[in-house]
Amino acid sequence: MLCGVTEPANPSPHTGRRVAAFFDLDKTIIAKSSTLAFSRPFFQEGLINRRAVLKSAYAQFVFMLAGADTDQMDRMRAHITSLCSGWDVEQVNAIVEETLHDIVDPLVYKEATQLIAEHQEQGHDIVVLSASGEEVVAPISKLLGADHWSGTRMVVADGRYTGEVDFYCSAENKAIAANELAEQNGYDLSECHAYSDSITDLPLLEAVGHPTVINPDRALRKEAVQRGWPSLAFDHPVSLRARIPTPSRAAVTAAGVGMGAVAAAGAAWWGLRAWRRRR
Repeated sequence: MLCGVTEPANPSPHTGRRVAAFFDLDKTIIAKSSTLAFSRPFFQEGLINRRAVLKSAYAQFVFMLAGADTDQMDRMRAHITSLCSGWDVEQVNAIVEETLHDIVDPLVYKEATQLIAEHQEQGHDIVVLSASGEEVVAPISKLLGADHWSGTRMVVADGRYTGEVDFYCSAENKAIAANELAEQNGYDLSECHAYSDSITDLPLLEAVGHPTVINPDRALRKEAVQRGWPSLAFDHPVSLRARIPTPSRAAVTAAGVGMGAVAAAGAAWWGLRAWRRRR
């Protein structure tokens, strides 16, 4: 599991063990889908066609209105991972590195940066868990000052994506990633916090003692009301670059290049279709 390491978090006053705050990325920290935002540079470099760009733009709009359930995410994951089969890893890495700040920087919620800062002041570790690819998750996590992170990883052979998924960081797998990090770093999950907007992250929210929903989709909003979980609304994107220094080229390159980000874009597209059928 790809992760960063900083100073140990302060222990819980109740158990003496360390505490972490687990954050989803899209619509929790980032105002839009970090995945879909990269459709244009991928098109400009010849990795996807115009039809795929139009689908991504439409899905981006509906992403703000509807989520995708686990079955829909799994179906589109299979479709999109086959699409990126054969893509050159170095080319994708270069595209992400060159366009990351222009695309993602204006999308970070002010409220998210404040919440992260509050946890850091309490000595809590910051962990980002996202279905997006690690090529996006890692550099954003570093900019946020996160201690650990995990995203979707694709299998690579001879410098190209095979179309197979090594680790899909979604649904139950997010909870698995959280549990693995808890074992590795001595977190007391009963004292930990988790934040997400999607019903697919219910296993992660259930795994911690302090779950909170942020900009929740309809299904998660209903679940939160029934369980009495706190709900927050984030709606003020700000420039992350103005708040946190830009990393060096080497730091961004070291992030890795899993194409799980594209799989997450497909999930949003299937969420669109499901939302339209429900209307």
